[in-house]
Amino acid sequence: MCGIVGYVGPQDAAPILLEGLGRLEYRGYDSAGVALRGRSGLKIRKVSGRVAELAADLPPRFKGAPGIGHTRWATHGEPSEANAHPQTDTAGRIAVVHNGIIENADELRAKLMADGVEFASQTDTETVAHLVAAAFTAGAEDLEQAVRQALRQVVGAYGLAILDAEHPDRIVVARNGSPVLLGVGEKEMFVASDVAALIGYTRQVVYLDDGELATITANGYRTYTLDDRAVAKSPSTIDWDVVGAEIGDHAHFLAKEIQEQPRAVERALKGRIDERFATAHLGGLNMSVREAREFRRVKILGCGSACYAGELGAQMIEDLARVPASAEPASEFRYRNPVVEPDTLYVAVSQSGETIDTLAAVQELQRKGGRVIGIVNVVGSTIARQVDGGIYLHAGPEMSVAATKSFTSTVTAFALLALHLGRIRDLSPEQGRRIIAGLNALPAQIAQILEQSDAIAEVAKEVAKSHSVMFVGRRRGWPVAREGAQKLKEISYVHAEAYPSAELKHGPLALISPEMPTVAVVPDDDLLDKNTSTLSEIKARKGPVIAVAHRELPADLADRTIVVPKGEPELDPILLSIPLQVLAYHAAVALDRDVDKPRNLAKSVTVE
Repeated sequence: MCGIVGYVGPQDAAPILLEGLGRLEYRGYDSAGVALRGRSGLKIRKVSGRVAELAADLPPRFKGAPGIGHTRWATHGEPSEANAHPQTDTAGRIAVVHNGIIENADELRAKLMADGVEFASQTDTETVAHLVAAAFTAGAEDLEQAVRQALRQVVGAYGLAILDAEHPDRIVVARNGSPVLLGVGEKEMFVASDVAALIGYTRQVVYLDDGELATITANGYRTYTLDDRAVAKSPSTIDWDVVGAEIGDHAHFLAKEIQEQPRAVERALKGRIDERFATAHLGGLNMSVREAREFRRVKILGCGSACYAGELGAQMIEDLARVPASAEPASEFRYRNPVVEPDTLYVAVSQSGETIDTLAAVQELQRKGGRVIGIVNVVGSTIARQVDGGIYLHAGPEMSVAATKSFTSTVTAFALLALHLGRIRDLSPEQGRRIIAGLNALPAQIAQILEQSDAIAEVAKEVAKSHSVMFVGRRRGWPVAREGAQKLKEISYVHAEAYPSAELKHGPLALISPEMPTVAVVPDDDLLDKNTSTLSEIKARKGPVIAVAHRELPADLADRTIVVPKGEPELDPILLSIPLQVLAYHAAVALDRDVDKPRNLAKSVTVE
């Protein structure tokens, strides 16, 4: 979950490292640091704080190259200057930045201390720096050999970049379970944990796989394994641009990304609508019609918002394709020794394509012979390369920790998948054209909802005064309610929980009071009467109600109604989710929260 950047070339490394770390700060932001090779050895600067504080702390003469940088999401040791990366050996020769967890760090630490090594931090990462230094003492001839010897002793997940003052022309990097990629420039090379750090410098990247290492110099790169076998790696081209990763005139990245959703949905649909046959064209699935018809069940796996999007996707697949479908947190699936059936299609969902729990679930499924496709945003990410096929979201960079445009694009991708599977089976051309018309209408309808932002902000100010908020919904509205509660609590820190509307009377109704507002998802569908009955139960107990609905509700049912345009029933959850994003955003702003970087969280969860 931490951010790593490295640079080798003729330029001063510090400005490049700082800019890259700024783009990666959504991966972790409790401390930051850089190390570079100066004229007389390594120069290191670290702070307990944000990248901007690190930049302000650098002296004017902090120059040199190569260099490595890090922005941290703490796992071992509290956020502090001592625990910030880069971590070094005792002599200050070796500097290491690390994303992941060294599982046998305690064992390694005890062994090193028995050999007389003194530790300066509580981190697991410091053990790597000392192991590399010990390898040189034991006779390693170069940095590559020293790193290989060190990593043979390490158990766990890591993305590493290692700098040696005695090898000032190179950086050695390694990957096992945590993403690492190389950027190929003109007489310069880069390393990063995410392509976002490289935007504006290069579009040519090389992705490392687990168990692989690389040495980068200004003249190029060499990739190899722990036993020094060469690995052939060719660069890929990334299509993200600088503008997509810049905040522009917006107050926060989250506000920008919410506003980008009409365009994001257009990109998700582009080239995938087959008007002639009233279906979706999804060539990336790498699956023939015959193969698609053989599946009797669909299982969707994701974490957090990806899982809630999967719940909506499962309902779409059941409604349109009439195939049993369900969604489950990947973090639970991977640990319960699941029964993997040959006639089940598994779908892995991850914005980053690096979510460790989802990746582990994919790998377990493939070990047991399961067919897995992915729905991911980041092209070339680990899950995208691991799965048998899939759908790219093309939502563009999402810099805020909270998922907004990636969530909406994911549900849109599920609608395309459901349409594709439905038309293969029993969905009529007429029904296919109905869904296509609904999909094509989404961008304008989302834009219409976003025009209500100021009005929703007034509602959010009232929500921000509450200590806790209940979210409720039925059927398609239930995952929408769960996602709405997730958004509110993760960026505003207001406690929120979601329940199926019919479950209120089975316990949670005891919480309803004048101090506990309820946000109710109330689509104008065949369950409208059931939903209004739930609102009556809440109002009878003097609970304030904020409704997200297709029509203005009477005052005896809702104190405030956020009205959204009505689309096709299967697609309505996309539209009903948008106001809840806006509500959470404005509540967080009203409470003066760090909207883009909420406490204790990071965007890409690459550790267990």
